[in-house]
Amino acid sequence: MDFVQRMDRALRETYCAMPVLPDPLIDIAGARRAMLEMFGAARIGQLPSDAVLTEDRRIAGPAGAPDVAVRIYRPRHAGEGRPALLWIHGGGFTLGLPAQDDLFCEKIVETIGAVVVSVDYRLAPEHPFPAGTEDCYAALSWLFSEAPALGVDARRIAVGGASAGGGLAAGLALMARDKEEFKLAFQFLLCPCLDDRHVTPSSHEVTDDRTWSRAKSLQAWPAYLGERDHGGALAYAVPARASELKGLPPAYLMVGGLDLVRDEIIAYGARMIEAGVATELHVWPGGFHGFELFVPDAPISQAARAGYLNALQRALN
Repeated sequence: MDFVQRMDRALRETYCAMPVLPDPLIDIAGARRAMLEMFGAARIGQLPSDAVLTEDRRIAGPAGAPDVAVRIYRPRHAGEGRPALLWIHGGGFTLGLPAQDDLFCEKIVETIGAVVVSVDYRLAPEHPFPAGTEDCYAALSWLFSEAPALGVDARRIAVGGASAGGGLAAGLALMARDKEEFKLAFQFLLCPCLDDRHVTPSSHEVTDDRTWSRAKSLQAWPAYLGERDHGGALAYAVPARASELKGLPPAYLMVGGLDLVRDEIIAYGARMIEAGVATELHVWPGGFHGFELFVPDAPISQAARAGYLNALQRALN
């Protein structure tokens, strides 16, 4: 049975109509523009939430690097001691920006009452690792230091992301554990890209370029890692290569059963459980990479979204 026929029935029609993005390593500007247009189209008819205040700021970046832009989403009605989520957008390490996740971040604010800070981190191939991770760490440090001003309880700050952003979030959790400058409450990892080795069965199964495919992943990882030898820091870029997972914050991982990254996520979740990390893992049969964002009205998407919002609420409240 081919890839589309194995897909959840409610996802198939929309999936078949999805375009193939331009190759970012051939036409980086065109790919970034096409991705923004795709997410912009998803917002047509969706007005900004009246319950959410959105603010763009620039904060101090890593030493010797430019300032980092962040987008802050807050409940309109002020309150103290709220939980917070540092959110990292996806895009194969080479594409994307916070605006693509406006609806998603607004939903978290509405559902949980959390403050969400979304990071506009530097992208590969112009800025390979560790640039993006350093930007995200700078934003996380800022969130902890500004917690009182933002009405945030610093004991309830999580880090999360989707796809490549999920991989960055997992790497950030490892970095925060090792630096010991602050303590994260939770990891919120949606279909995270965790492994550059492409040796699992699922990494060979997905060749359709309307979704995150083997060909795309084989291009993206070298662009992200660059040509430097990252030595002991490699695990912050490739969390699956981390030798030790003890001491990480509790985690939620979610992936579709037809996702290229399925097996590496299952393996990472199992390793965290073995290391004593409280871990919740969901595999949705028939779901492709990011299915609940691309086909939001499908029953499987609604169930997945309700599941992970519930997990985030339980972790932070």
